[in-house]
Amino acid sequence: MDAYRLFQEYLQLQHQIDEFYHELAVRQKLSDSALLVLWTLLELGEGCTQTDICRQFALTKQTVHSSVRKLAKDGFLFLLPGPGREVRVYPTKMGRALIQEKIVPLKNAEEAASRRMGTEELETMLRLTRKWLSLFQEAAASIPKI
Repeated sequence: MDAYRLFQEYLQLQHQIDEFYHELAVRQKLSDSALLVLWTLLELGEGCTQTDICRQFALTKQTVHSSVRKLAKDGFLFLLPGPGREVRVYPTKMGRALIQEKIVPLKNAEEAASRRMGTEELETMLRLTRKWLSLFQEAAASIPKI
């Protein structure tokens, strides 16, 4: 099999991973973006900014803003002003319970799979993915900007 076909198989696996996370969100009766907002609060801690949430999962500002506003409207989050134009995001008591009930089990499953794969294999996967991204960026550098 040639290198490009192998890469296409890798992309298909990436799409399957994305679809599995979507399926997990549906199982938890959450939107994809709500799952990621709540997951970020678990990972980064209470009081992270909407910008932090955007960066954590490469989400657009609009997606995060909409999801945070909906979660706040539903009583799971509240917002406090931070320095400058930043807005800090905090879970309410209901939000903390939601994170414990719906996000912690998913994170535990992710951690269990990572431990079973092992540090060496994961480091190799990261190294090779970074290498491919760098090569792709280099190859695409000549594509004109519009």
